Amino acid sequence: MKSTKGIFPIVIAFVIALTGSVLTYTWITKQRAPQEVVKEDTDAVKVAVAISDLPWGTKLTKEHVIVAPFLKESLPADYFTDPALLEGRILIAPVNKKEPIIESRLAPTSITTGGISAVLQPGKRALAVKGDKVIGLSGLIQPGNRVDVLVTWKDPRNKREITKIVLEDIVVLATGTEMEKNDKGEENTAPVDVYTLEVTPEEGERLTLAATEGRLQFALRNIIDTETVYTRGVTISDALKSYSKKTTSSGKGIPVARTVQVIKGTKSKKVSF
Repeated sequence: MKSTKGIFPIVIAFVIALTGSVLTYTWITKQRAPQEVVKEDTDAVKVAVAISDLPWGTKLTKEHVIVAPFLKESLPADYFTDPALLEGRILIAPVNKKEPIIESRLAPTSITTGGISAVLQPGKRALAVKGDKVIGLSGLIQPGNRVDVLVTWKDPRNKREITKIVLEDIVVLATGTEMEKNDKGEENTAPVDVYTLEVTPEEGERLTLAATEGRLQFALRNIIDTETVYTRGVTISDALKSYSKKTTSSGKGIPVARTVQVIKGTKSKKVSF
């Protein structure tokens, strides 16, 4: 009995220690384990998006549109969930790949023909002019850019060549390449770049005259720069005067004074000549 009484406290102590160890291990394991992420309902919406980059003037078909999930809070009010509602609609602004197609980038439902005519502003006209890689800044000018149009031609008043800005802040609707044909109807090997600009009827007259009588050059504008700049044009004589020394009315150069310090013995003086 005495031996049994001596073992009983030891067993009790062992059980208490074991229980404490298990509880401690369980608590430490829970602290080290990654916290379970509680997934909230994000209200994801399946939205109609462009399957690839689409230029303005595109007439949408089912091949142009897919659906993709978006957070409802990140979407504008005029998005589409059903791609079928977009069939036959015309884009009036470019849409990037996987970007939602929204009502504000579409022409009215009454417009069913795509192309340039769908994106023209009321009162404007589309006018194409021929150019080359120089006039188009080696391919840097793209649809949607804004340009100033310069022309170099002979001034009929004095027969001198002059370069002048004739149009400012003009939207480029399209750029492309066509093959020119010679008198025999055969295509030349060198392609000709064509630039389609959005102009008013009066600007169209000016552009047509400039393209017919002179040599055109485009100057690419900052998209947010809409300031009109007034210039008087530049002639060959004006260009040659650039970075030249100023002259007097007689045409001679303006004399420049030179000062030299002359020292004689202990005396010093400045002499100008």
